Amino acid sequence: MAALVAENFRFLSLFFKSKDVMIFNGLVALGTVGSEELFSVVAFNCPCSPARNYIYGLAAIGVPALALFLIGVIWNNHTWNLVAECHKRGTKNFSAAATFLLFGSIMGRAAVAPVTWSVISLLRGEAYICALSEFVKPSSLDKFPAEYGAEVLARFPCRDVPANLTKFRDEVTRRLRYESQLFGWLLIGIVAVLVFLTKCLKHCCSPLSYRQEAYWAQYRSNEDKLFRRTAEVHSRILAAKNVKHFFGFVALDKEEKELVQEFPVEGVQPSPQWNAITGVYIYRENKGFPLYSRLHKWAKGVEGNGPTPEGHELLFLAS
Repeated sequence: MAALVAENFRFLSLFFKSKDVMIFNGLVALGTVGSEELFSVVAFNCPCSPARNYIYGLAAIGVPALALFLIGVIWNNHTWNLVAECHKRGTKNFSAAATFLLFGSIMGRAAVAPVTWSVISLLRGEAYICALSEFVKPSSLDKFPAEYGAEVLARFPCRDVPANLTKFRDEVTRRLRYESQLFGWLLIGIVAVLVFLTKCLKHCCSPLSYRQEAYWAQYRSNEDKLFRRTAEVHSRILAAKNVKHFFGFVALDKEEKELVQEFPVEGVQPSPQWNAITGVYIYRENKGFPLYSRLHKWAKGVEGNGPTPEGHELLFLAS
């Protein structure tokens, strides 16, 4: 049981250990702030009509947040690693805790942009004021004329009100802006506490030393860069050979000719090799030696888990 718990925390540390993730999340947040500001200036236009204000205000906050969330899920490589894992190997190798942590990591990364959008929208307050102005109770406003109701309150965000209601409009706007910004600051506080607790949990429960985690992060980053760069060159050379075989010649620039001469490509990798290096990977060891990725595991010729104590400890992660 202790080994299972420790392995689940290994899984969690896989996705929250790299400083590159923090930098990426920061850039996503900044981009979202800029997009929200542009949207508010250019696109947001409260209808100032009963029943429509509420729908429009919530849509202005929720629909872009939902779209950003889905984009974040699509752009996350872990999403497609999970799809490949389920397609090729099924979910029999995942415990409930590991599955929860995997989905949590994907959702956490994808939530950066929508949370930022929601926070900025709440701090600005326009959408919140538009959505809830018609629901302000006239009885809560001192000396509010009895002949006016929700229809007039719904027009407050557009400042299209009789002159004798100007002070009430300012009061309603100030009250709703206060509520909106309060919710925004509370959301920031909740997210900050969750991030802090996650980082503390990860560092306290990780079985790896800080230096080994840093090395693991560097290895995975370098492996990914080199793999992508090499795959691009390999595919270009293979394409050049196939085009030459069809036409009898191939039009290459100087750089491409040098690549073809320097790196001979005889064929393509069979599908079993691609399947072996594709999918979700959780840190594991083989006889005490770390395996940092599926490619590393394939290069070492490790297949599944052996009968060693280390293999039994990581049995539910067998590929």
